[in-house]
Amino acid sequence: MKLSQFRFNLPKELISEYPAKNRDEARLMVVHKATGKIEHKLFKDLINYFDDGDTMILNNTKVFPARLYGNKEKTGATIEVFLLRELNRESRLWDVLVDPARKIRIGNKLYFGEDDSLVAEVIDNTTSRGRTLRFLFDGDYDEFQQTIRSLGETPLPKYIKRKVEPMDEERYQTIFAKHEGAVAAPTAGLHFSRELMKRLEIKGINFAELTLHVGLGSFRPVEVEDLTKHKMESEQVIIPEEAANMVNASKDAKKRVCAVGTSVMRAIESSVATTGHLKPFDGWTNKFIFPPYEFSVANSMITNFHASESTLLMMVCAFGGYEVVMKAYEEAVKEKYHFLSYGDAMLII
Repeated sequence: MKLSQFRFNLPKELISEYPAKNRDEARLMVVHKATGKIEHKLFKDLINYFDDGDTMILNNTKVFPARLYGNKEKTGATIEVFLLRELNRESRLWDVLVDPARKIRIGNKLYFGEDDSLVAEVIDNTTSRGRTLRFLFDGDYDEFQQTIRSLGETPLPKYIKRKVEPMDEERYQTIFAKHEGAVAAPTAGLHFSRELMKRLEIKGINFAELTLHVGLGSFRPVEVEDLTKHKMESEQVIIPEEAANMVNASKDAKKRVCAVGTSVMRAIESSVATTGHLKPFDGWTNKFIFPPYEFSVANSMITNFHASESTLLMMVCAFGGYEVVMKAYEEAVKEKYHFLSYGDAMLII
């Protein structure tokens, strides 16, 4: 399929600047992929579509405060530094994005904090905006991490135009977040409240947890019309044996297996046995899923509403069927659903 087939008009006012007041009261569009039937519900109504023995797969990655603001030596210019990945713990080397990039060259130093408690030196250019930084810090590793946390802010996506607010620290994080390493939230999971999870648990639904540390690769624009030529960036994935066993038991019992989010779907489709069962995994994936694609593990999916021409929309179309999903998106625009990270949700069954 071609990139242009995933283009649709998304009015700016439908891009959500804030989450729903209560996590589980975002709107939920239920799409029946076999018939194309669409229902309009609230997220907490999810419980009516699942039963005893079904399994929901959650991504328990935790977002870290990846956006820092520093000052360039001599000029004092404010530079945004977005932490992408730690390259070397001992040397405190990080892969980052800088903005504005044209001002930042190898050898430049950046100072962070009111008392310049953290300094970084640019040691390499990686892409047009990408740089490798070496952080210069006197304390031990825990103190260094603590300093980064205190100076960094919640990495809300750029399309959210407002400033970061205190509530974002909690709301741009799932309630089941455990393992720090993501620079963007697995947004389908943001709608789960403690109360809803308790009610699902009482009904007999299992929760299998895996970790995929979400990077910025999923959000990078696709710049080729021929999708086979697009390359995804690698993201770290850990699928514990316990999670794989839980998923496979539901699968063998012909129960519902629900991937909560595109990050979960990418993780599970990256580790499939020839029997179609999920295998434990600890490694990296750069899997790019677009139509046509034969899914092996999940038979249902929860996801947010994604941007035009995004790799996330492509995966959802592969799962729900291209015509069915694009028609559902037309309906979502017409019915004024909220889109993107803080937006509403879709259940495909």
